Amino acid sequence: MSIGGREPRGRGPRVRCACRGSRARSLCGRVLGVALLLTVTSGTAAPERILDLPQSRVFVDEMVSRHGFSAPALESLFTEARLLPRVVEAISRPAEAKPWYEYRPIFLTADRIAGGVQFVRAHREVLQRAEREYGVPAEIIAAIIGVETKYGQHTGRFPVVGAVATLAFQYPPRAAFFRGELEQLLLLSREEDVDPAALKGSYAGAMGLPQFIASSYRSYAVDFDGDGTRDLWRNPVDAIGSVANYLSRHGWKRGRPVALRAELRRADDPMGLVEQGLKPHTPLRELYRRGVVFDGMPPGDELGSLMRFETTNGYEHWVGLQNFYTITRYNHSFRYAMAVYQLAQEIRAGDDETIM
Repeated sequence: MSIGGREPRGRGPRVRCACRGSRARSLCGRVLGVALLLTVTSGTAAPERILDLPQSRVFVDEMVSRHGFSAPALESLFTEARLLPRVVEAISRPAEAKPWYEYRPIFLTADRIAGGVQFVRAHREVLQRAEREYGVPAEIIAAIIGVETKYGQHTGRFPVVGAVATLAFQYPPRAAFFRGELEQLLLLSREEDVDPAALKGSYAGAMGLPQFIASSYRSYAVDFDGDGTRDLWRNPVDAIGSVANYLSRHGWKRGRPVALRAELRRADDPMGLVEQGLKPHTPLRELYRRGVVFDGMPPGDELGSLMRFETTNGYEHWVGLQNFYTITRYNHSFRYAMAVYQLAQEIRAGDDETIM
Protein backbone atom coordinates (compact mmCIF):
# COMPACT_ATOMS: atom_id res chain seq x y z
CA MET A 1 0.00 0.00 0.00
CA SER A 2 1.35 3.41 -0.95
CA ILE A 3 0.42 6.07 1.58
CA GLY A 4 2.82 8.74 0.42
CA GLY A 5 2.29 9.04 -3.30
CA ARG A 6 4.70 6.29 -4.43
CA GLU A 7 4.57 2.53 -4.51
CA PRO A 8 6.78 0.61 -2.02
CA ARG A 9 9.38 -1.74 -3.41
CA GLY A 10 7.39 -4.67 -2.07
CA ARG A 11 9.45 -5.69 0.93
CA GLY A 12 7.78 -6.20 4.28
CA PRO A 13 9.10 -4.93 7.59
CA ARG A 14 12.84 -5.39 7.80
CA VAL A 15 12.93 -6.23 11.04
CA ARG A 16 9.58 2.93 25.10
CA CYS A 17 9.89 4.36 25.98
CA ALA A 18 6.04 2.76 26.58
CA CYS A 19 4.56 5.06 29.20
CA ARG A 20 6.13 5.59 32.58
CA GLY A 21 5.06 8.02 35.26
CA SER A 22 4.21 8.54 38.87
CA ARG A 23 2.12 6.11 40.89
CA ALA A 24 -0.82 8.50 40.67
CA ARG A 25 -0.60 8.67 36.87
CA SER A 26 -0.33 4.89 36.73
CA LEU A 27 -3.47 4.50 38.85
CA CYS A 28 -5.27 7.06 36.71
CA GLY A 29 -4.27 5.19 33.58
CA ARG A 30 -5.54 1.90 35.01
CA VAL A 31 -8.89 3.39 35.96
CA LEU A 32 -9.35 5.07 32.60
CA GLY A 33 -8.17 1.95 30.84
CA VAL A 34 -10.75 -0.24 32.59
CA ALA A 35 -13.48 2.28 31.82
CA LEU A 36 -12.45 2.34 28.17
CA LEU A 37 -12.41 -1.45 27.95
CA LEU A 38 -15.96 -1.57 29.29
CA THR A 39 -17.04 1.03 26.75
CA VAL A 40 -15.36 -0.56 23.75
CA THR A 41 -16.31 -4.15 24.52
CA SER A 42 -19.95 -3.59 25.52
CA GLY A 43 -22.78 -3.28 23.03
CA THR A 44 -22.80 -3.58 19.26
CA ALA A 45 -22.34 0.11 18.52
CA ALA A 46 -18.73 0.28 19.71
CA PRO A 47 -16.41 1.20 16.82
CA GLU A 48 -14.06 -1.49 15.57
CA ARG A 49 -12.28 0.16 12.65
CA ILE A 50 -9.89 3.04 13.17
CA LEU A 51 -11.67 5.02 10.47
CA ASP A 52 -14.95 4.76 12.40
CA LEU A 53 -13.54 7.29 14.87
CA PRO A 54 -14.09 10.97 13.99
CA GLN A 55 -10.61 11.80 15.35
CA SER A 56 -9.04 9.53 12.77
CA ARG A 57 -10.61 11.44 9.89
CA VAL A 58 -9.25 14.69 11.31
CA PHE A 59 -5.85 13.01 11.56
CA VAL A 60 -6.03 11.87 7.92
CA ASP A 61 -6.76 15.44 6.81
CA GLU A 62 -3.79 16.70 8.81
CA MET A 63 -1.41 14.12 7.31
CA VAL A 64 -2.57 15.04 3.82
CA SER A 65 -2.18 18.79 4.32
CA ARG A 66 0.99 18.66 6.43
CA HIS A 67 2.94 15.89 4.76
CA GLY A 68 1.34 15.28 1.37
CA PHE A 69 0.02 11.78 2.07
CA SER A 70 -2.65 10.21 -0.12
CA ALA A 71 -6.06 10.54 1.53
CA PRO A 72 -7.54 7.43 -0.15
CA ALA A 73 -4.52 5.36 0.86
CA LEU A 74 -4.72 6.47 4.49
CA GLU A 75 -8.47 5.90 4.55
CA SER A 76 -7.89 2.41 3.20
CA LEU A 77 -5.21 1.76 5.81
CA PHE A 78 -7.43 2.92 8.66
CA THR A 79 -10.44 1.03 7.28
CA GLU A 80 -8.51 -2.23 7.45
CA ALA A 81 -6.86 -1.43 10.81
CA ARG A 82 -8.84 -2.43 13.87
CA LEU A 83 -9.02 -0.94 17.34
CA LEU A 84 -7.19 -3.10 19.86
CA PRO A 85 -8.67 -2.76 23.37
CA ARG A 86 -6.01 -5.23 24.60
CA VAL A 87 -3.30 -2.59 24.22
CA VAL A 88 -5.11 -0.27 26.63
CA GLU A 89 -5.28 -3.08 29.16
CA ALA A 90 -1.59 -3.89 28.63
CA ILE A 91 -0.34 -0.32 28.93
CA SER A 92 -2.33 0.07 32.15
CA ARG A 93 -0.36 -2.73 33.86
CA PRO A 94 3.29 -2.44 32.77
CA ALA A 95 5.82 -4.94 34.09
CA GLU A 96 7.86 -2.05 35.50
CA ALA A 97 5.16 -1.51 38.13
CA LYS A 98 6.09 -4.83 39.74
CA PRO A 99 8.34 -4.78 42.83
CA TRP A 100 12.01 -5.50 42.16
CA TYR A 101 11.89 -9.01 43.60
CA GLU A 102 9.23 -9.89 40.98
CA TYR A 103 10.63 -7.83 38.12
CA ARG A 104 14.26 -9.03 38.30
CA PRO A 105 13.54 -12.75 37.76
CA ILE A 106 11.81 -11.96 34.47
CA PHE A 107 15.12 -10.95 32.89
CA LEU A 108 17.91 -12.40 35.03
CA THR A 109 17.37 -15.98 33.90
CA ALA A 110 19.88 -18.64 32.92
CA ASP A 111 18.63 -18.83 29.34
CA ARG A 112 18.66 -15.05 28.85
CA ILE A 113 22.20 -14.85 30.23
CA ALA A 114 23.30 -17.73 28.00
CA GLY A 115 21.57 -16.09 25.06
CA GLY A 116 23.45 -12.88 25.76
CA VAL A 117 26.79 -14.69 25.81
CA GLN A 118 25.90 -16.35 22.51
CA PHE A 119 24.81 -12.99 21.03
CA VAL A 120 28.13 -11.40 22.03
CA ARG A 121 30.12 -14.24 20.52
CA ALA A 122 28.10 -14.22 17.30
CA HIS A 123 28.46 -10.44 16.83
CA ARG A 124 31.72 -9.72 18.60
CA GLU A 125 33.33 -7.73 15.78
CA VAL A 126 30.25 -5.53 15.30
CA LEU A 127 29.91 -4.96 19.05
CA GLN A 128 33.57 -4.02 19.29
CA ARG A 129 33.14 -1.50 16.47
CA ALA A 130 30.05 -0.03 18.14
CA GLU A 131 31.95 0.29 21.40
CA ARG A 132 34.85 2.03 19.69
CA GLU A 133 32.61 4.47 17.80
CA TYR A 134 30.03 5.24 20.49
CA GLY A 135 31.76 4.35 23.76
CA VAL A 136 28.99 2.03 24.93
CA PRO A 137 30.19 -1.36 26.26
CA ALA A 138 29.28 -4.38 24.18
CA GLU A 139 27.58 -6.14 27.07
CA ILE A 140 25.27 -3.14 27.70
CA ILE A 141 24.17 -3.15 24.05
CA ALA A 142 23.59 -6.91 24.18
CA ALA A 143 21.69 -6.65 27.47
CA ILE A 144 19.28 -4.03 26.14
CA ILE A 145 18.45 -6.20 23.13
CA GLY A 146 18.19 -9.14 25.51
CA VAL A 147 15.75 -7.40 27.84
CA GLU A 148 13.72 -5.92 25.00
CA THR A 149 13.26 -8.94 22.71
CA LYS A 150 15.41 -11.80 24.03
CA TYR A 151 17.91 -11.10 21.24
CA GLY A 152 15.25 -10.86 18.55
CA GLN A 153 13.17 -13.89 19.52
CA HIS A 154 10.13 -11.85 20.61
CA THR A 155 9.73 -8.62 18.66
CA GLY A 156 5.98 -8.21 19.20
CA ARG A 157 2.74 -9.55 17.80
CA PHE A 158 0.49 -6.48 17.77
CA PRO A 159 -0.29 -4.73 14.46
CA VAL A 160 1.60 -1.49 15.02
CA VAL A 161 -0.87 0.77 13.21
CA GLY A 162 -3.79 -0.59 15.22
CA ALA A 163 -1.91 -0.44 18.52
CA VAL A 164 -0.64 3.12 18.12
CA ALA A 165 -3.91 4.41 16.68
CA THR A 166 -5.88 2.85 19.54
CA LEU A 167 -3.69 4.62 22.07
CA ALA A 168 -3.77 7.84 20.06
CA PHE A 169 -7.54 7.99 19.85
CA GLN A 170 -8.80 5.95 22.83
CA TYR A 171 -6.27 6.32 25.65
CA PRO A 172 -6.73 9.83 27.09
CA PRO A 173 -3.74 9.81 29.51
CA ARG A 174 -1.24 9.64 26.61
CA ALA A 175 -3.36 10.44 23.56
CA ALA A 176 -1.27 13.42 22.46
CA PHE A 177 1.97 11.43 22.70
CA PHE A 178 0.64 8.50 20.67
CA ARG A 179 -0.99 10.76 18.12
CA GLY A 180 2.50 12.12 17.52
CA GLU A 181 3.83 8.57 17.31
CA LEU A 182 1.18 7.67 14.72
CA GLU A 183 2.37 10.60 12.63
CA GLN A 184 5.98 9.47 13.07
CA LEU A 185 5.03 5.90 12.14
CA LEU A 186 3.54 6.95 8.81
CA LEU A 187 6.54 9.14 8.04
CA LEU A 188 8.87 6.27 8.94
CA SER A 189 6.96 3.86 6.70
CA ARG A 190 7.32 6.25 3.77
CA GLU A 191 11.02 6.92 4.43
CA GLU A 192 11.95 3.27 4.89
CA ASP A 193 9.62 2.16 2.07
CA VAL A 194 7.69 -0.41 4.11
CA ASP A 195 4.01 -1.25 4.26
CA PRO A 196 2.72 0.08 7.60
CA ALA A 197 -0.06 -2.50 7.62
CA ALA A 198 2.56 -5.27 7.75
CA LEU A 199 4.41 -3.95 10.80
CA LYS A 200 4.14 -5.88 14.07
CA GLY A 201 5.46 -4.77 17.44
CA SER A 202 4.69 -4.25 21.12
CA TYR A 203 1.41 -2.99 22.57
CA ALA A 204 2.93 0.52 22.58
CA GLY A 205 4.16 0.33 18.99
CA ALA A 206 7.82 -0.49 19.67
CA MET A 207 9.45 -2.37 16.80
CA GLY A 208 12.35 -4.59 15.89
CA LEU A 209 15.20 -6.17 17.82
CA PRO A 210 15.78 -3.06 19.98
CA GLN A 211 12.08 -2.08 20.23
CA PHE A 212 12.31 1.47 18.92
CA ILE A 213 9.11 3.45 18.74
CA ALA A 214 8.70 5.32 15.46
CA SER A 215 10.10 8.66 16.65
CA SER A 216 13.20 6.95 18.07
CA TYR A 217 13.61 4.94 14.88
CA ARG A 218 13.59 8.10 12.77
CA SER A 219 15.96 9.95 15.11
CA TYR A 220 18.46 7.33 16.26
CA ALA A 221 18.46 4.31 13.95
CA VAL A 222 21.67 3.97 11.91
CA ASP A 223 22.70 1.97 8.86
CA PHE A 224 25.58 0.26 10.65
CA ASP A 225 26.38 -2.24 7.91
CA GLY A 226 26.36 0.35 5.12
CA ASP A 227 23.82 -1.35 2.87
CA GLY A 228 21.74 1.81 2.46
CA THR A 229 18.91 0.70 4.75
CA ARG A 230 18.28 1.21 8.46
CA ASP A 231 16.81 -2.20 9.21
CA LEU A 232 15.99 -2.79 12.86
CA TRP A 233 13.41 -5.46 12.13
CA ARG A 234 15.73 -8.22 10.92
CA ASN A 235 19.30 -6.89 10.90
CA PRO A 236 21.22 -7.30 14.19
CA VAL A 237 24.11 -5.20 12.85
CA ASP A 238 21.90 -2.14 12.42
CA ALA A 239 20.22 -2.89 15.76
CA ILE A 240 23.57 -2.97 17.57
CA GLY A 241 24.71 0.30 16.04
CA SER A 242 21.36 1.96 16.70
CA VAL A 243 21.25 1.02 20.39
CA ALA A 244 24.80 2.34 20.81
CA ASN A 245 23.93 5.54 18.97
CA TYR A 246 20.79 6.02 21.08
CA LEU A 247 22.69 5.71 24.35
CA SER A 248 25.53 7.88 23.12
CA ARG A 249 23.14 10.62 22.04
CA HIS A 250 21.47 10.49 25.45
CA GLY A 251 24.65 11.17 27.39
CA TRP A 252 26.57 7.91 27.83
CA LYS A 253 30.00 8.57 29.37
CA ARG A 254 32.72 6.42 27.86
CA GLY A 255 34.63 4.34 30.39
CA ARG A 256 32.58 5.43 33.39
CA PRO A 257 30.69 3.11 35.79
CA VAL A 258 26.93 2.66 35.69
CA ALA A 259 25.87 2.17 39.31
CA LEU A 260 27.39 1.58 42.75
CA ARG A 261 26.06 -0.76 45.39
CA ALA A 262 25.50 1.23 48.57
CA GLU A 263 24.85 0.70 52.24
CA LEU A 264 23.27 3.13 54.68
CA ARG A 265 25.62 3.84 57.55
CA ARG A 266 22.95 5.40 59.74
CA ALA A 267 19.41 4.38 60.51
CA ASP A 268 17.89 7.66 59.36
CA ASP A 269 15.24 7.50 56.64
CA PRO A 270 16.89 7.76 53.19
CA MET A 271 13.68 8.57 51.35
CA GLY A 272 14.45 12.27 51.25
CA LEU A 273 17.25 11.41 48.84
CA VAL A 274 15.44 8.61 47.01
CA GLU A 275 12.50 10.82 46.15
CA GLN A 276 14.69 13.33 44.33
CA GLY A 277 14.45 11.32 41.11
CA LEU A 278 16.58 9.30 38.73
CA LYS A 279 18.74 12.07 37.31
CA PRO A 280 22.03 12.32 39.25
CA HIS A 281 21.65 15.28 41.57
CA THR A 282 23.99 14.97 44.58
CA PRO A 283 27.80 14.70 44.63
CA LEU A 284 28.98 11.32 45.88
CA ARG A 285 31.00 13.13 48.52
CA GLU A 286 27.78 14.65 49.88
CA LEU A 287 25.96 11.32 49.80
CA TYR A 288 28.84 9.82 51.77
CA ARG A 289 28.64 12.65 54.30
CA ARG A 290 24.95 11.89 54.72
CA GLY A 291 25.60 8.25 55.54
CA VAL A 292 25.70 6.46 52.15
CA VAL A 293 28.66 4.08 51.90
CA PHE A 294 29.74 2.95 48.42
CA ASP A 295 30.97 -0.42 47.29
CA GLY A 296 34.19 -0.29 45.29
CA MET A 297 34.55 3.44 44.72
CA PRO A 298 35.53 6.27 47.07
CA PRO A 299 33.18 9.26 47.10
CA GLY A 300 34.06 12.14 44.82
CA ASP A 301 32.44 15.00 42.95
CA GLU A 302 30.56 12.89 40.40
CA LEU A 303 26.80 13.20 40.81
CA GLY A 304 24.64 10.28 41.83
CA SER A 305 21.07 9.45 42.76
CA LEU A 306 20.12 7.09 45.58
CA MET A 307 17.70 4.30 44.74
CA ARG A 308 16.15 1.54 46.79
CA PHE A 309 14.97 -1.81 45.45
CA GLU A 310 12.39 -4.03 47.14
CA THR A 311 13.65 -7.49 48.10
CA THR A 312 11.79 -10.32 49.77
CA ASN A 313 13.28 -9.34 53.14
CA GLY A 314 13.70 -5.59 52.99
CA TYR A 315 15.54 -3.22 50.66
CA GLU A 316 18.87 -2.93 48.90
CA HIS A 317 20.31 0.44 47.92
CA TRP A 318 22.21 1.57 44.84
CA VAL A 319 23.57 4.87 43.61
CA GLY A 320 22.87 5.49 39.95
CA LEU A 321 25.42 7.52 37.98
CA GLN A 322 25.09 9.28 34.64
CA ASN A 323 25.28 6.05 32.63
CA PHE A 324 22.51 4.52 34.71
CA TYR A 325 20.38 7.58 34.02
CA THR A 326 21.17 7.23 30.31
CA ILE A 327 19.76 3.69 30.32
CA THR A 328 16.55 5.08 31.83
CA ARG A 329 16.19 7.28 28.75
CA TYR A 330 15.55 4.03 26.87
CA ASN A 331 12.83 3.10 29.34
CA HIS A 332 11.95 5.50 32.16
CA SER A 333 12.17 2.94 34.94
CA PHE A 334 14.96 2.42 37.45
CA ARG A 335 14.00 -1.27 37.63
CA TYR A 336 14.45 -1.58 33.87
CA ALA A 337 17.85 0.10 33.99
CA MET A 338 19.02 -2.12 36.84
CA ALA A 339 17.86 -5.25 35.01
CA VAL A 340 19.88 -4.16 31.95
CA TYR A 341 22.93 -3.41 34.10
CA GLN A 342 22.84 -6.68 36.01
CA LEU A 343 22.16 -8.73 32.87
CA ALA A 344 25.14 -7.00 31.21
CA GLN A 345 27.36 -7.96 34.14
CA GLU A 346 26.26 -11.59 33.89
CA ILE A 347 26.85 -11.63 30.14
CA ARG A 348 30.34 -10.25 30.58
CA ALA A 349 31.10 -12.75 33.35
CA GLY A 350 29.82 -15.62 31.20
CA ASP A 351 31.86 -14.75 28.13
CA ASP A 352 35.15 -16.64 28.15
CA GLU A 353 36.82 -14.10 25.87
CA THR A 354 37.58 -10.45 26.45
CA ILE A 355 34.72 -8.52 24.83
CA MET A 356 36.90 -5.54 24.04
